[in-house]
Amino acid sequence: MTIILFVIIFGVIVLSHEFGHFIVAKKNGIHVVEFAIGMGPTIFHIDKGGTKYSIKLLPFGGACMFEGEDGLSAKSEEAESTGGSFLDAPVWVRIATIFAGPFVNLLLGFLIALILVAYRGTDLPVIQMVSEDSAAEEAGLMAGDVITRMNGERIHVYREVRLNSMLNSDGKDYSISYLRDGQEYSVVLTPRYSKEDERYYIGLMGVGEYAECKGLSIIKYGFYESEYVVKNTIKSLQMLVTGKLGKDDVSGPVGMASYVGETYQEVKQYGFITVLMTMLELVVILSINIGIMNLLPLPALDGGRLVFLFLEVIRGKPVPPEKEGFVHMAGLILFFLLMVFIMYNDIMRLIR
Repeated sequence: MTIILFVIIFGVIVLSHEFGHFIVAKKNGIHVVEFAIGMGPTIFHIDKGGTKYSIKLLPFGGACMFEGEDGLSAKSEEAESTGGSFLDAPVWVRIATIFAGPFVNLLLGFLIALILVAYRGTDLPVIQMVSEDSAAEEAGLMAGDVITRMNGERIHVYREVRLNSMLNSDGKDYSISYLRDGQEYSVVLTPRYSKEDERYYIGLMGVGEYAECKGLSIIKYGFYESEYVVKNTIKSLQMLVTGKLGKDDVSGPVGMASYVGETYQEVKQYGFITVLMTMLELVVILSINIGIMNLLPLPALDGGRLVFLFLEVIRGKPVPPEKEGFVHMAGLILFFLLMVFIMYNDIMRLIR
């Protein structure tokens, strides 16, 4: 069941990403040579309209390959009859084609978030309980207060409060704005260190106030749900770069599959609908994560390709294809080595 769920979840995310590239390319006359789901040897394929649609052996990743993407202009008879070269397309068309993959991942996350909030509602940032002798109590925060900002950052759901609290690993002061009886107040508090847990706490307890979502509030809180995942992803990347997160905090396909399996085992006792909604929540998290990761300005990723395209806009001429190809190939090799390391680390965690 773990394998089946992981393949479905990852397949939906990859399919949506590659479909974004595919549909924009097709609409703008770029010849799509192959649309592939998975990696490795092809186990099934059909040819239609000059495009090879294939399923690969390994259910990790996918590809939408364009004519001329390798730096050569379209010369094949097939390309001339079904579309042109990627390189021959206007630069803004190429930018739209590359950006479409990550964009569809973000859009998929938002659309599924609408389903989630319509089904289970949301968690308003209302304080449920304040710990005794805590920084929050000393600052005068009380149950029923509605948190509106933390360190200047707008707060919409209670999970953002918990996220900001957990990420404050160095005990820096917090500025918190909140509403009480319709009046807004602001306080500054210093988190207190727990030797037992080896982390800082501000002293807020609970999970926020439940609110049912109907009508336009579904769109509103569906957006906030997506925004929370975006913030979580970006802050996690920042912590990874600054060394606050280590190698054991990063997972690849093996780690993600393991997490899907563990999550399924925890919720299957509550019935099919609960399992479905939990899996959809994982799709939101993973899809938005992959969308953001692909927009990073790193070689071999969509973000790296966008860098070269924007350089073309600025320079008025493209970077020589052989130079761009070399950069992306070097990035692809490093990315492959990183994936091998992450996969090894995932396996070692499982067998410990």
